[in-house]
Amino acid sequence: MTGNSISELDLTERATLLVVDDMPENLTLMSGLLKDDYKVKVANGGKKALKIAESDSPPDLILLDIMMPGMDGYEVCRRVKENEGTKDIPVIFITSKSDTEDEAKGFVLGAVDYITIPFVYPIVLARIRTHLQLKRKTDLLEQALKEIKTLRGIVPICANCKKIRDDQGYWSQVEVYVQNHTEAKFSHGICPGCAKKLYPEYYLGDGITPKKE
Repeated sequence: MTGNSISELDLTERATLLVVDDMPENLTLMSGLLKDDYKVKVANGGKKALKIAESDSPPDLILLDIMMPGMDGYEVCRRVKENEGTKDIPVIFITSKSDTEDEAKGFVLGAVDYITIPFVYPIVLARIRTHLQLKRKTDLLEQALKEIKTLRGIVPICANCKKIRDDQGYWSQVEVYVQNHTEAKFSHGICPGCAKKLYPEYYLGDGITPKKE
């Protein structure tokens, strides 16, 4: 596996947050609270939010208001989670809607957290940090899984020389094939059967017990 292990992963790198709210004063407030710790992008509506999320520089996390004209936060979240390219971006709802049903709907749509207004900033910051850490660790695990190479199915092997045929039709030594298709590395040694066949002078008369020095 390339890169750092989970325990070594740098979780202090400045992440990018997308704040979505139709109220300019709320965007200004949240940007001011977050700018010292994160890179902040803002969107004053659902369409702009989706455009940013689907861009070549998507946010690491979205802070999303629910009550917006046109496309509300629920619809934005639904579209984010249905899009293969954006579905893994964590969404946190920040809203004045405090009913249990509203909160449940947010989680059903795929949000990772639901924060009601008024909020305590240190708590919001802690939740943001927690979900960013979880996302980065999940990304690392997915990367590791993609890099794992395994041998599956039928592997054609020559009955005489024991070479293996690869997917392109070329024949190669077993160790070369295994190294190209797994993370295994070879070290060299000699088995007892070959040792007594190649170096019989080092064995006793039974051909099995090595001679003592």
